[in-house]
Amino acid sequence: MTVLEGGNLTDAFERMQVKHSQWAEGTRGAVRDLAWRALRDHARGDAILDRLLQSAPPLQVRALLLVALSRLHQRPEQAHTVVDQAVTAAAESMPGLRSLVNGVLRNALRQQGQWQAWIDADPAARHAFPTWWVERLRVGQADAWAQALAAGNERPPMALRVNLRRTTLEDAEAALAEQGLVTRRLDNGALLLERALPVARLPGYAEGRLSVQDAGAQWAAQLLDAQAGERVLDACAAPGGKTAHILERAEVDLLALDLDPVRAQRVERNLQRLGLRANVRVADCRDLGAWWDGRPFDRILADVPCSASGVVRRHPDIKWLRRETDIAQFAAAQAAIVDALWRTLAQGGTMLYVTCSVFREENAAQLAAFLLRHADAERLAIHGHPDLQLLPCAEHDGFYYALLRKRP
Repeated sequence: MTVLEGGNLTDAFERMQVKHSQWAEGTRGAVRDLAWRALRDHARGDAILDRLLQSAPPLQVRALLLVALSRLHQRPEQAHTVVDQAVTAAAESMPGLRSLVNGVLRNALRQQGQWQAWIDADPAARHAFPTWWVERLRVGQADAWAQALAAGNERPPMALRVNLRRTTLEDAEAALAEQGLVTRRLDNGALLLERALPVARLPGYAEGRLSVQDAGAQWAAQLLDAQAGERVLDACAAPGGKTAHILERAEVDLLALDLDPVRAQRVERNLQRLGLRANVRVADCRDLGAWWDGRPFDRILADVPCSASGVVRRHPDIKWLRRETDIAQFAAAQAAIVDALWRTLAQGGTMLYVTCSVFREENAAQLAAFLLRHADAERLAIHGHPDLQLLPCAEHDGFYYALLRKRP
């Protein structure tokens, strides 16, 4: 199933890798880049195709045309090659539609001067996001919505987290520099790479000295600030980056939960590579009777399921698969999760609420409602502010953080 049919992009890509296991790493990377870029540009491609097509073609043809148009936009100097490759691909998989693909793309090139006007006439195409998404962000982030949308259409940055149990920031930086890899250290200790590269080329990755983790996500363990000997819960742990970061910073008794058995196994594999240990269990964190032994936790990381609107450039299918009605459903699930987890928090303990969303309903509004429901909860300042909303930018993805304390 393709994304145009409602399928998941990551799943589709993994199926493709299994089907074409003989492909070289460079070929897989090139295919991935074409697919991810085309989905970021999806609405722009649609705006162009709507002017060129008299009737809707089969989805496979439309997908091929969207990829080709995206490539033509990115590499106009390669127009002849792009059209030729698209026509060849159509001839191999859809011989009867080869002429259609050729005709549409050549017509598109003849009218290339009109593309921007066609795009500008459609708000969804202009921003390359669904209209409801644009409006919701415009209302919720009045000062920075346009920059956040623009960043969401760019390639994501690649940041590294240093495992301080196995090396130091300085030694990690030196090892990277020896390999000619340029990095910049951010305020939270994340190392931002000048350009992305395969993890196999990272010195120390296989030995567990480095992990790939978005710089914005690396605030979680620091803000939670778990101390040695404390009992800690990571309630929605997969894939395990934040779990590992907590353990890298302090010797704690950590329980990591996840609803999905496959994703829970991924947490265990990540911890094993890094030489870390936690109690990893498969459970719905809302069902306390299924996993909680009644002993309260000193710290809880509530990295709740959300719209993932802050990480859309890594998963560009999200913005076309997500529906506006989904936001209320996520918010309801989030409220149920934090209400359940609050019961397991010790008096005087802290809970860090986290989403990778940029929508207010899942973030600031969610926390305001929680505080009204729980008189024993107080908000702790983050960097002098009530909470921390990170929007996508050149350094990190979009995340929301709020720190809560249960009054004694």
